Amino acid sequence: MPRIKIVLRVLVLLPALLFVVSGMRWLIAPAGVAPSFGLTLGDGIALSSQVGDMAAFFLTLGACMLIALISGRRTWYYPAIMLLSLAALGRVLAWLLHDAALALHLIGPEVLVSIILLVAARYLPEES
Repeated sequence: MPRIKIVLRVLVLLPALLFVVSGMRWLIAPAGVAPSFGLTLGDGIALSSQVGDMAAFFLTLGACMLIALISGRRTWYYPAIMLLSLAALGRVLAWLLHDAALALHLIGPEVLVSIILLVAARYLPEES
């Protein structure tokens, strides 16, 4: 395997593992991870929504990326690209339309990982 493909695989693997860890943290210890997203935990149904939605988001991201790496099938990159890109777009729209803070420290990594995944979808798959 050429060195560039190894580097690209690592660039996909590291955020995939971070996303899985974040998803697990949302399930196991949400109070510890919520502040890193600027969130205060709700209670009742709000807490259920926060934990369920955030865990699902991060675990799906990480799982799709890992499945893409393991299977060599490019189709598994696209759900992760869509999730990250739509999250970044949603943050920008929240800033433009709803007076939210512009969360560049969250948008930047989402865009960067999306680009890495687009490149990986082009160059890493063994199968279509």
